[in-house]
Amino acid sequence: MHQVMAAALMLMLMLAAPPAHAADIEAGKAKAELCAGCHGENGISQTENIPSLAGQQDQFIQWQLVFFRAGTRKNEAMKPIVDQLTNEDIRNLGAYFASLQPAKAPPDNDPDLSAKGAQAAAGRRCASCHLDSYAGTKGVARLAGQREEYLVKALHDYKSGQRVGGSQAAMTDVAYPLSDEEITALAHYLAHL
Repeated sequence: MHQVMAAALMLMLMLAAPPAHAADIEAGKAKAELCAGCHGENGISQTENIPSLAGQQDQFIQWQLVFFRAGTRKNEAMKPIVDQLTNEDIRNLGAYFASLQPAKAPPDNDPDLSAKGAQAAAGRRCASCHLDSYAGTKGVARLAGQREEYLVKALHDYKSGQRVGGSQAAMTDVAYPLSDEEITALAHYLAHL
C-alpha cells in the first residue's frame, strides 16, 4: 500500500512540476551574431586558429562556454563575451550551433599524411570518445572537418597543459606522448574527414 501511495505521490509531483526549459534555436541564432566576427558566418570559421562551431555537439558548446565564463578555460577574446551570457543564452547557443551543417572538409592534398594521422588516431584510441566518425557525442567535441591549424594548436595546448577544462586530464594523457609529426598528421587526417 505504501508503495502505491509513494508512486501516486511521485506521479503527482512530476505532473505538477514545470516543464523543462527547451533551448530556443532562433534566440541562439540572434545571440550568435556576437560570435560571427571570429567563428564565421553560420559558425564556419575563416580565421586561423579559430575553430568552426557549426555542427559541434550541443553539450560540448555549452560546457566550453561555461568553462570560459568561469575562467577555467582562458581566452582574452572570449572572456568579455561569455561574461555577458546567461545560462539560457548558453543553452540556446549550444542548440543553435549544433543545428548547423558542419564545414565541408577540403580535398585531401596529402593522403599519405592522412594515413599517418589515421594510424595515430587508432593508436591513441581517439574514436573511443570522439566516435568512429569523429563527429563527437554529447560533451565530446566534433573533430571531423575542423580547421587543421586549430587542431594542431589544440593538441599542442593539451600536450603542454595550457588548455584546461572538461576532458583536460584525458586529453593531456593522449596528447602528451604525441610527437610534433604525429600531431601534424593527426590534425591533417581529422580536418579532411
